[in-house]
Amino acid sequence: MSTDRTTDFLRELLVRQLTTWLPAALHRSRRATVAIVGTDAGSAEAALRLVAAHGDQVRGRQVTVLVLADSAALPARLGPIEAELPAEVTVHLLSGDPNRLPVAVKAAGAAGAPLFSFVDLPGAVTPKLLAAAANGRAGELLLHTGDSARDALVSAGFPLVAEVAPVLPDGEAAGVIAFGSRSDRSLEAVRDALWAVGADLDVRYRDPQDPTGVTVGVVGDPELEPLARELLAELRRGGSRPVTELRRHTLTATVYRATDANRALTDLLDAGDVHRDREAGRLAGDEIIALAR
Repeated sequence: MSTDRTTDFLRELLVRQLTTWLPAALHRSRRATVAIVGTDAGSAEAALRLVAAHGDQVRGRQVTVLVLADSAALPARLGPIEAELPAEVTVHLLSGDPNRLPVAVKAAGAAGAPLFSFVDLPGAVTPKLLAAAANGRAGELLLHTGDSARDALVSAGFPLVAEVAPVLPDGEAAGVIAFGSRSDRSLEAVRDALWAVGADLDVRYRDPQDPTGVTVGVVGDPELEPLARELLAELRRGGSRPVTELRRHTLTATVYRATDANRALTDLLDAGDVHRDREAGRLAGDEIIALAR
């Protein structure tokens, strides 16, 4: 499914998100599982090196890394890195279809503990795969697939879902990146990771459910007018909302970051299109934003 450019993009995104997720998971739990599914050997290698780099945080805990992919190069590529890992890290290399994830997660004893799944799946996602990635209430899923997966992730029980369609520098469409979580902080982290990788690799993003196909550049300060229009539309649909909810709406329903929501709201306030509870100062999360009358 992936061209070399797409593969590079996915690898950078995996490393950035895992860099945020792993320390947080080990802070709240003594065991955690990372599942790398359907990716190339290089991405699996990068994930293992990232785990090895967090050796101090891993010690005294239990980390399981599942690598499920059809790649004959995996044992040779990953063997030397496995030898450097702390004893607390267990690596399982499995060959086969990504839809074997439910069996792999169960065999790894991941139930009840944080699970991060990175899945590169060219075909349709199955309910069983998504249920395994949800891991009860303890899983987060970063998914690369060919089309919008929002409805499927919502049906699988992820209360927070975001997705973007990356567009490579030559205009090539690179599928859809979807993310399912229960954490606003993780949602912000994956969007920040997407923008950082996009800026590094000159990738633009669009909303996969937007028929206009408009893309947003992430290098430098983004054009905020589309976001401002969307926030106004959300206020018209749902009435007055706290800043926190408008930030979450930005993350789940647009390609923008939470920080961009604050900037767009400031622009709307300056233009007199909305008003706030307080007359001045930084916009607080609990502050109510309403349409100007």
